[in-house]
Amino acid sequence: PGAENSRDYPDLAEEAGKKALADAQIPYSAVDQACVGYVFGDSTCGQRAIYHSLGMTGIPIINVNNNCATGSTALFMARQLIQGGVAECVLALGFEKMSKGSLGIKFSDRTIPTDKHVDLLINKYGLSAHPVAPQMFGYAGKEHMEKYGTKIEHFAKIGWKNHKHSVNNPPTSDGAAAAILASEAFLQKYGLQSKAVEILAQEMMTDLPSSFEEKSIIKMVGFDMSKEAARKCYEKSGL
Repeated sequence: PGAENSRDYPDLAEEAGKKALADAQIPYSAVDQACVGYVFGDSTCGQRAIYHSLGMTGIPIINVNNNCATGSTALFMARQLIQGGVAECVLALGFEKMSKGSLGIKFSDRTIPTDKHVDLLINKYGLSAHPVAPQMFGYAGKEHMEKYGTKIEHFAKIGWKNHKHSVNNPPTSDGAAAAILASEAFLQKYGLQSKAVEILAQEMMTDLPSSFEEKSIIKMVGFDMSKEAARKCYEKSGL
């Protein structure tokens, strides 16, 4: 991130979008709508990315900014558009030109989205000048130790596993990805049944009352909503 020779986001989007269309063997003109995800960028970057890379067909382009859930949210919206019968074919596209370091606050003159999370953290464990997210998850681990008797060695084993995987992953980088979502009728029209991958279920949750009312850092960082999203997914998929 931040390198002088790094590619601009329209170029990243162009490569991902064109490769997805080529893999699906359909023209861009067959796409009814697009859901475009990014965090580091001004409003309507999604429109600019698609204009540059794929063309101007006048379709609705919906921009999605949802932090770490941005890509999955764009996919979720695209799937819902098809599931609801609003569209037959939707492009889910994501790109990012990262900033160095952790996500920061851009607008300090207004309420931050995580104010309730920070208040709970301060009241229970305090807050240092370090990035907030690692403190949230770190103190969730500390709460787990206090509540269940978890040992530091248990977390060390998880850390060892994660670091073993991380050495084979690229560092923080710029990039893009794209997926074409389509209805059954669209697949039949273009003869794409053999290439299709069915989404059996997908769920999205936001905070529940227990995230804050129970004064638990574990629940504040997402335990209950993750559990409920998984339950709904298994139920809908029949698995």
